[in-house]
Amino acid sequence: MTTHLNGIDTDQVVLEAREVIKEFRGRRKGLRRTAIRAVDGVSLSLRAGEVTALVGQSGSGKSTMGRILAQLIPPTSGELLLHGEPVAATRGRAFIRYTGSVQMTLQDPFASLNPVHRVDHVLARALSIHDRARGRDQVQEASLELLRRVELEPAERYLYRFPHELSGGERQRISFARALAAQPQVLLADEPVSMLDVTIRKEMLDLLDHLRRTENLAVLYITHDLGSARAYAEQTLVMYEGQVVERGPSAEVIENPQHDYTRRLLAAAPHPRRRLAG
Repeated sequence: MTTHLNGIDTDQVVLEAREVIKEFRGRRKGLRRTAIRAVDGVSLSLRAGEVTALVGQSGSGKSTMGRILAQLIPPTSGELLLHGEPVAATRGRAFIRYTGSVQMTLQDPFASLNPVHRVDHVLARALSIHDRARGRDQVQEASLELLRRVELEPAERYLYRFPHELSGGERQRISFARALAAQPQVLLADEPVSMLDVTIRKEMLDLLDHLRRTENLAVLYITHDLGSARAYAEQTLVMYEGQVVERGPSAEVIENPQHDYTRRLLAAAPHPRRRLAG
């Protein structure tokens, strides 16, 4: 049976959010300014070696939640815990230490890569910030190994390329490699395949699953696609208007949806056996 908004089992939890709320300032009405609540009391936990899917339509609050977990924006209230310890690290050295454990990849890999920097610079900077390699030779070898881990081979072919010389899938692999440079324990993947050609989406999700297993990563897979959530995630959380309205094992959530919004998401998803009307 699907579990709905129950308490969270903290066994092997790496990163946890408890009752997180995020409000943004809205338009001024008279003497008062309205508040927009993008995230409304969300709790979730990410476990080592597991993929958790956060599913919802645009505007549901799922990407905002990902940015809160990455400490890119602070929550209005609620608590984040890393290995059971409360964290609040939105700047300075504390933020760098946090990003050594928690990394995020964004929806558009081209926008997240500086167009004037080659791949070697992108990876070298990440390795340097997190003190994972020192010296020119060590940095170069570590960079080549990162490229191999994201299945860009021969690695030497990609090391000195600019972002515009890479395909969309290759740029996303570079984004994964940059995240892995920190040797993180948590990877927040925000719509990692939505900007990619449909023919390579499965390759990218297979790579994400491979990294989850080989690196023992706790992965949050943020998506609007319930089908891929079922295929790649152990647990699925469905967000609607800032709230988690349904959660549970992915197969149960999809095969036995309890919330009307989840049923509507499933009805809107393409299905090979569904005929077009007309």
